[in-house]
Amino acid sequence: MSETASFVDPVFLARFGLTRINAIDYFLHPLNPFRTKAKTSNEVLNMQGINIGTLMAWGTGTRPGPLPLEEGEDEYRVALSRLTGEQYELLPLANVEGATPQQLAALFTIRHVHRTSHNQTKVLGIYYILEGVIYKSPTVRGLMKSHITRTLEGLSEACDALSVCARYDPSTGYIWKFEPSADDEEDDESFYNIQEKKKRKRRRILDNRRPGERTAEEEEGIRASEAIDRILSRLSNSEVVVKGKPIV
Repeated sequence: MSETASFVDPVFLARFGLTRINAIDYFLHPLNPFRTKAKTSNEVLNMQGINIGTLMAWGTGTRPGPLPLEEGEDEYRVALSRLTGEQYELLPLANVEGATPQQLAALFTIRHVHRTSHNQTKVLGIYYILEGVIYKSPTVRGLMKSHITRTLEGLSEACDALSVCARYDPSTGYIWKFEPSADDEEDDESFYNIQEKKKRKRRRILDNRRPGERTAEEEEGIRASEAIDRILSRLSNSEVVVKGKPIV
């Protein structure tokens, strides 16, 4: 699944709203594509009538209710730690004191873990709920790919801009002309038209979807871009470019 995918259920939000009490229930929505297909410990607790809301209302044997939100979340984490398997944990907020209800309902962080014992877990994923929309946290690979692609894109645009100023003369070789002349207007116009077409067809930087998830038009654009890259690579290795030999 693409890292730019998201999920929102306006019916759930309009009927129940979204707070820290029901954020896990919202994430476990049957139509949420991010949730695991395996049965989670959260669903086991739900079948037993245990969730943050009930723990706040009734408490536990050691903590009789009603409980504040922080203690209810603590008891829910304790209940999850007694079970093994895949679980979703609602990460606590920092600096809760003084926060308004709107601020508390703006962002939720959910961690998907596989628990093998009381104190041993393996993180499987991190998710965010921002203004009712669920997103998957980007991976380190995705962030690195994004930064590298942006850097290469800037370098490519710089090379394209410099290539307009490069001129070849058989008697003097390559020279730089940074000020346009009347003879260069037609060539420059053609060059910029090509660049504008390339920009319009350029696919999104963070698009790392699998081939089956792209449309036919996107696939054709990617194949054309790869073909152009191969042609430019062959031209960059030709004697005309490398040694400056004129074409006879």
